[in-house]
Amino acid sequence: SIWAEWECLCGGALFNLKESEEFGPVFLQEPDDAIFSLDSDDKKVIMNCDARGNPVPTYSWLINGTIVDTEGDFRYSLIDGDLIIHNASEAIDYGRYQCRAENSIGSVLSRDALLQFAYLGAFSGRTRGAVSVREGQGVVLMCAPPPHSPEIIYSWVFNELPSFVAEDSRRFISQETGNLYISKVQPSDVGSYVCQVKNTVNNARVLSPPTPLTLKTDGVMGEYEPKIEAHFPQTVLAAKGITVRLECFALGNPVPTITWRKMSGNIPKKARLRKSQAVLEIPNIQLEDSGSYECKAENTRGSTAFRGQLQVYTLPQWISMINDTQLDSGEQLHWESRATGKPRPTYRWLRNGEPLNSQSRVEMVNGELIIHRLQQADSGMYQCIAENKYGAIYSSAELKILASAPMFSTNPVRLIATVGKDVSLECRPRASPKPRISWRKNDRRVQIMLLRNNNLRIINSSRSDEGSYVCRAENQFGSAELTTMLLVKEPMRVELSPIRVEVTVGESVVLSCKVTHDPSLDVSFLWLLNNQPLNTQQEGGHFEYIQTVSSFTTDVLLCTCADAFSLTHHGVDNHSPITTYNVQARSPVSLGWQTVKTDPDPVTGNMESAMAVELNPWVEYEFRVVATNGIGTGDPSTPSRAVRTKEAVPSVAPANVRGGNGRRHELVISWEPISEEFQNGEGFGYIVAFRANGTRGWKEKMVTSADSTTYKYRDETFPPLTPFEVRVGVYNNKGDGPFSEVVTVFSAEGEPREPPTEMQAFAISSSEIKVMWKPPNPGPGRPQGYEVSFWKDVEQEETGKKKRTTGNEMTMLLTGLEGNTQYLISVKGFNSVGQGPASSPIKISTKKNAPSLPPGNLMWIQEGNNVSLSWDPVKARDNESEVIGYKVLLRQEGRGHSQVMRTPNSAVVLTLPEGGTYIIEVRAVSEGGEGAASAQVRVLTSSGVRAKSGQLSVQNLPPSLTWTALFLSLMVPSFLL
Repeated sequence: SIWAEWECLCGGALFNLKESEEFGPVFLQEPDDAIFSLDSDDKKVIMNCDARGNPVPTYSWLINGTIVDTEGDFRYSLIDGDLIIHNASEAIDYGRYQCRAENSIGSVLSRDALLQFAYLGAFSGRTRGAVSVREGQGVVLMCAPPPHSPEIIYSWVFNELPSFVAEDSRRFISQETGNLYISKVQPSDVGSYVCQVKNTVNNARVLSPPTPLTLKTDGVMGEYEPKIEAHFPQTVLAAKGITVRLECFALGNPVPTITWRKMSGNIPKKARLRKSQAVLEIPNIQLEDSGSYECKAENTRGSTAFRGQLQVYTLPQWISMINDTQLDSGEQLHWESRATGKPRPTYRWLRNGEPLNSQSRVEMVNGELIIHRLQQADSGMYQCIAENKYGAIYSSAELKILASAPMFSTNPVRLIATVGKDVSLECRPRASPKPRISWRKNDRRVQIMLLRNNNLRIINSSRSDEGSYVCRAENQFGSAELTTMLLVKEPMRVELSPIRVEVTVGESVVLSCKVTHDPSLDVSFLWLLNNQPLNTQQEGGHFEYIQTVSSFTTDVLLCTCADAFSLTHHGVDNHSPITTYNVQARSPVSLGWQTVKTDPDPVTGNMESAMAVELNPWVEYEFRVVATNGIGTGDPSTPSRAVRTKEAVPSVAPANVRGGNGRRHELVISWEPISEEFQNGEGFGYIVAFRANGTRGWKEKMVTSADSTTYKYRDETFPPLTPFEVRVGVYNNKGDGPFSEVVTVFSAEGEPREPPTEMQAFAISSSEIKVMWKPPNPGPGRPQGYEVSFWKDVEQEETGKKKRTTGNEMTMLLTGLEGNTQYLISVKGFNSVGQGPASSPIKISTKKNAPSLPPGNLMWIQEGNNVSLSWDPVKARDNESEVIGYKVLLRQEGRGHSQVMRTPNSAVVLTLPEGGTYIIEVRAVSEGGEGAASAQVRVLTSSGVRAKSGQLSVQNLPPSLTWTALFLSLMVPSFLL
């Protein structure tokens, strides 16, 4: 075997094409919201901004979307990217600031930062009038705080500092209004009250003028029911993760007690009650904490309640963002950003800090940006902004449109090959867009096999293939050529190889190995002893290596070919001649040691070498030899060192090529990956070829990852379920391998595109609603199931519940609902790709609750196995469904099964089987469902039993009712449910 030799002849010194690659601005620090205290000695505000980029970015700033004049206005200055505002004032400088970083690649905008100013004004100096109330009456003392920013903390001074009002069940200070509430005034409350406010930023404090509180002398206030004077707003908006505090305090005599509840579900376990239950505090608020909350104030004179809605919103958060992208001119850009948030975010796009608008080549839909037929002018910095009314987030990336003339890093190249072997001539220029490649030899166009990677492949090379090969690469920006000088040499032949020699210890021995080779080539030598290289230079060693330089030379003991190995072997026969040798191999992908084919086959006992053949290319193998004689098979030899076979073109095509699923306008193609054992070389990848049925030209896409199993092609022009012919091939650095069989794959249906139709809903009871619908109009995006959303009319849709069908059913029973409550219900289809649009919500109210009272005063008469049963009719309350009948349940003691009788009257006659104890109970029935169960009646039946009665005496009967009349009145129609 001859080692291929490469030489690189460069016309000049090696150089780095780009000292450092240019890239657009990337923010390292963006401005944050800030509150500046106007009481500060240093009237200087600093807004921070820092970005990296090459070239180094320059900076500018915007306030409320208008450029800040940092050069013309002496109040502003820039230090690197930081904006310094001198002599800051709220009137001029309050607002939202953005930093713009810019270099020759493009520009980006930072998130906006709100600059506020902390201040605390003085109370009005006007004297406050005295407040006079009766003992036992409630009172509210107004704070009327001065102008301030931001939040302030309220407290009240009683008579003089440092005596502060202590809050308890009778006294409360609202941190919303600052007012002091005393639910029931006592004589000890008489005195002077001063409101103190404290700024949370600069800790400034100011005191109000005093408010005297006096008692009237015209009597004491009697008891009265509570009146809620301080409460949280009707709608409370809270950002996810903050701590929410809801206030509620009432005046009343006696002092009212405050209790809290959540109208749907339970108050979160993490919630805490503060200030004698006047404040409900919910830390780390989450979406599930949304809902209607009620505070109730009650005393012995009555009660009152207040309800408000707590709504939790979330700022947008990225799920997926855009990344820097390099594309050739003429290609298509497809970026997709996704963010979560409540309300759901909308998306905007910027290019170099300016809004990007839709046009013929530019599409922007729900966080997706597609630019067709890219041009050099499309290069720059892009930003996607996801925003809702509570905030915005920015994702930035650079789009680089590659445009350069072809260029080769080395030129020319000298390549030496062996007669009879295949050889590849490489042509890998740097260029954008991809260049057109042509080859010529000695100024004539070459017709030899051209590989997919533009390399030239010569099969079974001969001396006539020698010459100068020129690869020409050209695109619209220019052209370049690479010259390869190919020399083809005769292969090396072994003339004399080492043979088995038996020597006596102490004697000298000469082992010879001679080869014939082209005298213009150098050949390397390597001797191995027990698979380990011999060190002939070792001091004191007894090995000497002598090389004769001529057309004869040595070869290594272990020579690699594309798919074969030459091995030498020898072992002790233990005085029974060896009949055969068995050559075994293993690789990282094989299941242990496997017998391999050899040349010659079989390997007889007088042989000392063999060629392992039909191995897989580009696989590391270890070898061992097992000898067999007339006695049996011996132990295997020590394994050889691991050696990799040479590369070859792939020979195995992908299996199980298929497709389906995906989003609208996508063609999804998948296959089973080729294991490393059959990749046959470096640079392994897949060639995905497809064409719409009925068309001629194949569209081919390269998938460079050997582990890939899927390729997605998106094209807005082809409709769903378009049939495509598809095949998947393989390639590596040696060339293209085979393609799979052609299969038909349909483009994706996509998610459902229309909502379900003809939606109806019916209230079944106070807790159940039945929903029915019909599927969307036939077409692509067929649903695989449906999702029903339902929420109370007083709630937001996001806080409602969702329930999915188990299959493609078109009815659903909603259970666990609240009685006499209006619900909104909508339905949407879904499949494996995503959800479709929801139907318009319909409104439906559950029925009133079932009667809460059980049937009472049960009376029964037993005549043998007949039981006459009656009870007092149940009257429904105003908020309950009217009674339409009764359900009588009969169960034999010790058994779980019950018989059910239904009657419109408050009496029934039951016939009981003989023998056993029976348990009877009665429930009222209404549209809202079944009411509470009555007390149970236990009846014993056996042969010979005569009349018995229970819970009944003659004096209990109506005056006009005799036993006979009672029995006849009970004989009413009844039926089994």
